[in-house]
Amino acid sequence: MNSNIFSAIGLGSLDPGILFIALVVLVIVLFVLFIVTNAKFRKLEKKYNKFMKGKEASSLEDEIVGLFHDNRMIRAENDKNRKDIIDINRRMNNTFQKIGLEKYDAFNQSGGKLSFALCMLDENDNGFLLNSVHSTDGLNYSYAKDINAGVADVELSGEEKKALDKALESTNRR
Repeated sequence: MNSNIFSAIGLGSLDPGILFIALVVLVIVLFVLFIVTNAKFRKLEKKYNKFMKGKEASSLEDEIVGLFHDNRMIRAENDKNRKDIIDINRRMNNTFQKIGLEKYDAFNQSGGKLSFALCMLDENDNGFLLNSVHSTDGLNYSYAKDINAGVADVELSGEEKKALDKALESTNRR
């Protein structure tokens, strides 16, 4: 079979059976692509319907605006909290965080360890040591000693050294 159209485009010797088979294969491929595209469209349509369920376009817009407003408020609150935490940490550097207490019997009395050495230090191991000595005649004597970088400015007694060591080790026990 000779066709003027096929001859004009240079396919005059083409067998029409081959052309028919090629067109059938093309129709099948297009049908499969149509089915795949239709399935994807249905899936997208289900997601869209689920998203829009119970919502109108104006209420959805209001909800999105509300979310942006909430987001701004959360960011502002987060910034405030961050500043507060920095301020708290700055203040914590100057507070007494380490405490050591050593109770003892100053004059080897038989009664209840009424004397004590109390050491209070900040984060940098600066602070004081308070020694309160209870005497046999019922009087109480108190002594304060400065502590800088974990070292006393004067010599310490055995009980005072124990209180200082307890304070220096108190952060390791937490």
